[in-house]
Amino acid sequence: MEVALPMMALVVLICIGMPIAYALGVTGAVGAAMAIGWIPTLGVLQTTPYRTAANFLLSTIPLFILMAELLARSSIVANLYRMCFLWIGHVRGGLALAAVVASTGFAALAGSSTAAAAAMARISVPEMRKYGYDDRLAVGTVAVAGTLSIMIPPSMGLIMYGVLTETSIGSLFMAGVIPGVLTAIAYATVILVWVKRRPEIAPAAPKASRQERMASILPVWPAAILVCLVLGGIYSGAITATEAAAVGAAGALVIGLGWGGLGRKEFGVALRHTLRSTAMIFAIIIGAMIFGYFLAATRAPQNLIDWVGTLPLPPWGILLVIIGIYLLLGFFIDQLAIIILTLPLTFPLVMSLGYDPIWFGIIVTKTAEIGLVTPPLGMNVFVASGAANTKVEVGFKGVMPFLVGEVIVLALLIALPELSLYLPGLVAY
Repeated sequence: MEVALPMMALVVLICIGMPIAYALGVTGAVGAAMAIGWIPTLGVLQTTPYRTAANFLLSTIPLFILMAELLARSSIVANLYRMCFLWIGHVRGGLALAAVVASTGFAALAGSSTAAAAAMARISVPEMRKYGYDDRLAVGTVAVAGTLSIMIPPSMGLIMYGVLTETSIGSLFMAGVIPGVLTAIAYATVILVWVKRRPEIAPAAPKASRQERMASILPVWPAAILVCLVLGGIYSGAITATEAAAVGAAGALVIGLGWGGLGRKEFGVALRHTLRSTAMIFAIIIGAMIFGYFLAATRAPQNLIDWVGTLPLPPWGILLVIIGIYLLLGFFIDQLAIIILTLPLTFPLVMSLGYDPIWFGIIVTKTAEIGLVTPPLGMNVFVASGAANTKVEVGFKGVMPFLVGEVIVLALLIALPELSLYLPGLVAY
């Protein structure tokens, strides 16, 4: 009863529209009071916000968000897309392929999926419309390609997982590279199959000259250097993930001002979006920490592990049930909120089954990636549709073919853990 009533209250509060950070805080406080009394609970409420926000590792989050916003507001993303457009735009479906390649490059620069989707929608969708591309293909491509930022490092999802489970963020970043590249290949494959079956939705664009192609490389060299500094510093062990975030934010500012045409207005917008996103994430984290005290006080994670141990299911069967729950939650709840809310329960359970924490982090992040484009919430679809000035229904229709590729990649990552663990195994952290 101590667990059931607060959990039911949490579901009800979320369903009636209360922000999930407040719902977590309220139900966590009430549940903890039921379990340990109001006096200890008031002590938790007094200390948790500061202790949570003062976590040094969490400073990585606003810095990487700022890095993403600065790059998205500068001309770097446009230059990146233009380079991809000139090199492969003449292929049927090439403009959509260029959006996937450019989104992959942007994902390696910043960890914000919504910033990637918004920036690419503003830049690539008008070009695709200019050459007669169907809006479903155009908006669906940029919405789903934006999700690469939650898998390819630096990734907000992997950072949150690492902080909450005390798993090496550097190892998680390395583990996300191969799954991210596989996902990009899956998107490209879906585009090629789609346009082959329906060539009228993606007419071929004129082929650029060799001189134009070579000239398009020059404007993106600052971004390439920034990727090497941030990811190379982390992988080599020269700097920590937090230091890399500071280097990335400072580098993005220098690039934006020096080569990206970042003006005062764009800089102000980037700061406002960074503050808004950071405040939202930190509020959810604080609420989740309060909720976590309630779970710890009632021994819910341990009781769940004991109960699961009595089920007539093999470990892989239990794992598939957990993954199914993550996919189902992704239809209705924000992805970072899902990670923060569920890990106190699922992580100890999965570890008790003998699975690798880095591999499980990739699986959880992959389900979050899928949730970013599945209805009815599908945040990336809303962002891309809004930036492209088209109906949300068109965006959701456009992402549906890509979900086939997503499910195939998820199945491969589950069946072949080596895809996630190979690169971390090469470097000792």
